[in-house]
Amino acid sequence: MRSIWNGAISFGLVSIPIKLFNATENHSISFRQIHTADGGRIRYRKVCELDEQEVQSSEIGKGYEDADGSIIPLTDDDLAALPLPTARTIEIVAFVPLASIDPLQMDQAYYLSASGVPAAKPYTLLREALSRSRKVAIAKFALRGRERLGMLRVVGDVIAMHGLLWPDEIRQPEGIAPEGDVTVRDAELDLADTLMDTLGEIDLTTLHDDYRQAVEELIAAKSESGEAISPPAAEKTGGDAQVLDLMAALENSVRAAKSSRGESQTTAKITELKPGKKAVAKTTKAAAKRNTGSKSATKAAKKATPAKKAAPRKRTTA
Repeated sequence: MRSIWNGAISFGLVSIPIKLFNATENHSISFRQIHTADGGRIRYRKVCELDEQEVQSSEIGKGYEDADGSIIPLTDDDLAALPLPTARTIEIVAFVPLASIDPLQMDQAYYLSASGVPAAKPYTLLREALSRSRKVAIAKFALRGRERLGMLRVVGDVIAMHGLLWPDEIRQPEGIAPEGDVTVRDAELDLADTLMDTLGEIDLTTLHDDYRQAVEELIAAKSESGEAISPPAAEKTGGDAQVLDLMAALENSVRAAKSSRGESQTTAKITELKPGKKAVAKTTKAAAKRNTGSKSATKAAKKATPAKKAAPRKRTTA
């Protein structure tokens, strides 16, 4: 795995250099939007509302939309000048029981790794302290330009961190509960308990995404039946044709370079040379000159030379 963030854990006066890794990955199948008429890709372009011109990423900045609709531009320098003490530090602020954390707050999960040999001892100290106390650490950290809340806990031999939503980011469930006075009888609760006992526990590692599997099988079936739409530029060639593919790629590169400079789009013609009688004659004649002492080369040159002057035969029809 590749780390996504380097910094340190601030544990009182102890600083633990660490690396941050994503602890989860998304296995969802992603789809492309296509034109149903011909299978062409649908792509999105970033266009300015004022001049209706497409803009590049280097021309795009940040802006805050005020209540009246006006835009307040903010530069990277403006944001960099703001005080952010947790820019490179996971600052532990408290240790609390895991039960005190509402699962609604839990967000992305990460693994924390000790960065370097000197960090191994304090890293292990924090891990063992968390394990023995049966508590989790609440910390502040900064990632992707904003300060976040995190929860550190022990998972096996490593320290994991769950990103937490700020308390004011959790909505209250107003108007969601059933309305009216609904009563449940004890007999109904007993049956519910019986059902729960019947279902029992399950090994979560045995669960898998049935829908994703069905989609993969559908895609495989359509591919095998020949319904896949091949990209226009994908041409399967081999042997000498690879030279022509390379030349075509060079030609396209020249055309693209000229287009970027606003020059003419004149296409250079590429002629494929096929070995024929004239080419053989020239090759043989050159070989004869290099090997004047070789009788076989001289005879081959004499036989090949008339072929250069011979007129093509006229085809007769029955």
